[in-house]
Amino acid sequence: MILIIPAIRIKNGKCVLKVQTSNNSECSDDPVEMAKLWRTENAKSLHVTDVDGAETGCLVNFDVIQKMINSVDIPIEFGGGIQSYKEAKQAFDAGVYRILIGTLFLENPKEAVKILHTFGDSQVAIGLNVENGVVETKGWVNEKNLTPIDAVMNAKNLGFKRIVYRDIIFTDENRKPNFDAIKQLAVTTGMRITASGGVNGITDILQFQELVRYGVDSVVIGKALYENKFPCQNIWRFCEAKNYPYTAKF
Repeated sequence: MILIIPAIRIKNGKCVLKVQTSNNSECSDDPVEMAKLWRTENAKSLHVTDVDGAETGCLVNFDVIQKMINSVDIPIEFGGGIQSYKEAKQAFDAGVYRILIGTLFLENPKEAVKILHTFGDSQVAIGLNVENGVVETKGWVNEKNLTPIDAVMNAKNLGFKRIVYRDIIFTDENRKPNFDAIKQLAVTTGMRITASGGVNGITDILQFQELVRYGVDSVVIGKALYENKFPCQNIWRFCEAKNYPYTAKF
């Protein structure tokens, strides 16, 4: 069964997205409270992004992330602003379970390998974003000649085992995961893949379930979860609105 991982994106110390409640009341934008909510709703792990860190290239909201780690008993996967061994160690010392390295493995493979060899291939993964077939990178001069499969094979040759892979197809009215490209990547590279982005509801989850046999074992979901696109969430929101003792409270 594919693992569903809720995404929490943090900017200026607050959640970028807030859960839409059943009675249209305001849900907290506190990342710590959001982590508790997803844990109460049986999340097995969380995917946390420091948006400011990703934009600036350094850890920005790490004090908030530390509080999140201390507030829940499930693994937290963290990305955004990790550009060196020092920052990777800071994350692991704080209790992060897994970190994502973006273009560091292309721009500074020696540093990436140092991090990988120190902390292990289950705790260090590559985060890769693809748009219109092009790998999004920062500062890598040959980025337009780099295909997703080339990038993942580079990571594999360095010793990485897992990719958190975002590949979305945009249309005039919607966006969806690029299922064909994700399957091809899994089959060609043999890497373990966490898909990310573009999920619109249960139909997409069922399609990802078909890719488990190829190595796609988990999917990160953000907006669709916050907008209650899954049938079971109606029950959760009802319970939370009534403040039942075994459910999360806003």
